[in-house]
Amino acid sequence: MLPAAVTNTTCSQVETAMDLRSAGRLQEALDVLTSPGKYTSDFYTIRGEIQFALGRFQEAAGSFFTVVASEPDNTFAQYHLAVCLHHLSRWAEAAQAFQRVLDSDPHRDSARLGLGACLLQLHRAEEALANFDSCWSDAARWRALFGKAVALQLLGRSSEAEGAYQRVLISDPKSEEALSNLIALSLEAHDLEAAARFSKRLLDVSPHSVTALRGLAAVALERKEYEDAVRYCGRIVEDAPDCVEAWRNLRFATGRVIAQRRPEPASTTGRK
Repeated sequence: MLPAAVTNTTCSQVETAMDLRSAGRLQEALDVLTSPGKYTSDFYTIRGEIQFALGRFQEAAGSFFTVVASEPDNTFAQYHLAVCLHHLSRWAEAAQAFQRVLDSDPHRDSARLGLGACLLQLHRAEEALANFDSCWSDAARWRALFGKAVALQLLGRSSEAEGAYQRVLISDPKSEEALSNLIALSLEAHDLEAAARFSKRLLDVSPHSVTALRGLAAVALERKEYEDAVRYCGRIVEDAPDCVEAWRNLRFATGRVIAQRRPEPASTTGRK
């Protein structure tokens, strides 16, 4: 049992921190939470939440891990530990943490979505696909559909992936991720009409999208529309000056435009 003085001090810190957090004073709230002396779940949980809100994911992971180490069945802390690990790109550890949440709560679709995202990063597309198919709630349905589309694309099941992305666009016509992936699928299938259509849609959503401009440039080069290719590649290098491919294509397309504009040499046929 904790000494009364320690318990009261810790409770006071937690209450003060919660009040400051509610007022939007996150750093002050974190500063209030000095060492509790001995372990208390509330202290480390609130500290982890504030650290996470401040974008300090490594520190937040440490706080939530402290809770999980003492309380393995604390699914709240386990879930937030998994989310922190996901933000840190520690995919294998995050996947394990999400799986532990699902072992305790199989219907928690937020954890299933997180696990699926990690499995995609780990190139375990088949497992990811099965995982997304297991999501059941309306709240998770569309995010799961996007994850399923990505998994299908990685598995080379292009027509199924395209259908899934199209269904995502029904829910969210401005989904940049879905449009970007549809551009890639269309170019892989050499469907220039579709690639141009999706690229223009993405450009309407995001006027500086390099993905959209690259799609339009690729279509223009395939169609030998070199002036359009110069225009699109020029916009790419303005926004992404380190894009070597765009510079190379810009030089090539510019050369073709110059060659097309160069007057034909006068014929000498019939001259004496």
